[in-house]
Amino acid sequence: MAIDDLLDEHEQSEKVRGWLQKNALSLIGGVALGLGLIGGWQWWQKRTQDERSSTSARYAETVKAIGTDLNKAKTSVAGLPVGSEYAALASLQLAKAQVDAGKRDDAIATLRGIKTEDPGIAGTVSQRLARLLTDAGKPKEALQLLADANDAGGLEAKGDAYVALAQHDAAREAYARALTLLDAGSADRRLLELKLTDAGGSPSKPGGKT
Repeated sequence: MAIDDLLDEHEQSEKVRGWLQKNALSLIGGVALGLGLIGGWQWWQKRTQDERSSTSARYAETVKAIGTDLNKAKTSVAGLPVGSEYAALASLQLAKAQVDAGKRDDAIATLRGIKTEDPGIAGTVSQRLARLLTDAGKPKEALQLLADANDAGGLEAKGDAYVALAQHDAAREAYARALTLLDAGSADRRLLELKLTDAGGSPSKPGGKT
C-alpha cells in the first residue's frame, strides 16, 4: 500500500474520531430520547388498555344494575367516562328501563345528559328524546331536536310531533317522506301507513301506486 494511501486513511480516521468527539453528547441524547419515546409509548398503550378493561367491567356492572336497581344504575352510569360510547349506550339502556318503569321524566333527564360524537348514537338519542318530549306535551321542543332529521325514524317522530300540534298537513308530509325510505317488507311500514291514514293521508303502494 502506498504511503499516500496510508496517510489518507489516517486523516480520514482522525476526521471521524474528531466528529464523534464533537457530537458525542448529541448522539447519546438522541439515543436516550429514542429509548424514552419507545418506553413512553409502551407505558401509554398499557395504561390505555388498563383503562379500557376497567371501563368495560364497570359497563357490565351498570347493565346488570339496570335490570335490578334503577337508582344504583343511575349512579353507575354517572361513573362511566363522560362522552364515551360506554356511557352513551348505558344511558340509552337506562332511559329505556326508566320508561318501562313509568318514569318518563327521569328518562328525559337521562337522555338529555348523553354526550356523544358518534352520529348514529346521537341520532338515536334525538329520536327517543323527541318521542318522550312529544308524549310529555312538548312537541315544539321535539321538533327543534328533529330539525335536521332525514331518516325514516326521525321523520316519523317529526310527524308525531306535528300531529300533537294539530298540524296535519306537515304530519302527512313527514310520514309520506318516511315511507319512501322504508323497504316494502319493513316491519315499521304498516304502523307508519296507519299514522299517515289517521293524519288524513293515503299511503302509496311500493312503486308509487295508491
